[in-house]
Amino acid sequence: MTEYPRPAAKPVRPHFSSGPCAKPPGWHAEGLATASLGRSHRSKLGKSRITYAMDLTRRILRLPEGYRLGIVPGSDTGAVEMALWSMLGARPATMVAWESFGEGWVTDVVKQLKIDAKVVKAGYGELPDLAALDQSTDIVLTWNGTTSGVRVPNGDWIKGDREGLLIADATSACFAQDIPWEKLDVVTFSWQKVLGGEGAHGVLILGPRAVERLESYTPAWPLPKIFRMTKGGKLIEGIFKGDTINTPSLLAIEDYIWSLEWALGLGGLTGLIDRADANAAALDAWVQATPWIEHLAVDPASRSNTSVCLKFAADAVAGLDEEAQLALVKKMASLLEAEDAAYDVAGYRDAPPGLRIWCGATVDTTDIEALGPWLDWAWQTARG
Repeated sequence: MTEYPRPAAKPVRPHFSSGPCAKPPGWHAEGLATASLGRSHRSKLGKSRITYAMDLTRRILRLPEGYRLGIVPGSDTGAVEMALWSMLGARPATMVAWESFGEGWVTDVVKQLKIDAKVVKAGYGELPDLAALDQSTDIVLTWNGTTSGVRVPNGDWIKGDREGLLIADATSACFAQDIPWEKLDVVTFSWQKVLGGEGAHGVLILGPRAVERLESYTPAWPLPKIFRMTKGGKLIEGIFKGDTINTPSLLAIEDYIWSLEWALGLGGLTGLIDRADANAAALDAWVQATPWIEHLAVDPASRSNTSVCLKFAADAVAGLDEEAQLALVKKMASLLEAEDAAYDVAGYRDAPPGLRIWCGATVDTTDIEALGPWLDWAWQTARG
């Protein structure tokens, strides 16, 4: 293998995984509060820490009055499934997919719930015509496509008098993008994304129209216990007041609280968005100056500022089929990890061959700037 000179400086924190994501700068395990560990989550102390985390989340995300927030099992996946299984079927549905997680929700609704939904798709790197969606139906989509790097740029297309619910998987968007809460009825995320928390817990946010649906509609299929949000036709309000459906990890809660307090120190949501935008801009500057790589997201207006997905320029991989390109990605990722220069930068397995760099707020811009030369080195070395 040809030896190419290694860049002089490495990213200080080479964590660029799109989930679980990098811990916030300054994080250390010894800094976590531990008094709640070993206590019941139903105890006064345990519940107070859960509700504190929920209150901080509402404050930072700027949730409107009347929007309920609960911590639920199963990460973002669990939160989405709770909404799909509990609310869909009351009226026609439209499933929107432009990346793998959206495709997953299509599979669950069409093949598992067997709802005759209209499916609207776009290829990786593109966004469907959202304004053309039938808003008399329930609409399900990913607000930020983690595996494609394509996000919904705004909520201008969403009608205030829509008849159906709008359900958004926003796990790569919350805490990094402005969310038009009044135009969304269900929003889900996991704090292992933008805030770099630990996995396994999801957050489910319900607007008033979603609560109305839950209290007026009973699905035709049975619901597992961890999906049930009503009893006797009424919302189980305790779920949204700290009485979790099952036992959460209080260590994960304390870890989340640390990240939330860190976010407050930045100025809250504005500071988080500014950091993600700066990271995405730094990576884009390298992409624009690099002939062998380009953005997977076609339109800059819908390009993610968190999960930035890149593909090889056609000229750079001329003569290489998809299998060979995937092997190239694997080799580059291996080289970078062996040098402790970058971890977990290979593109998602179902996406076109390329790289995926997390640019969320817990990453430092200086590390993004230091990453570019190492990506060039890995490209040259793997190709050489």
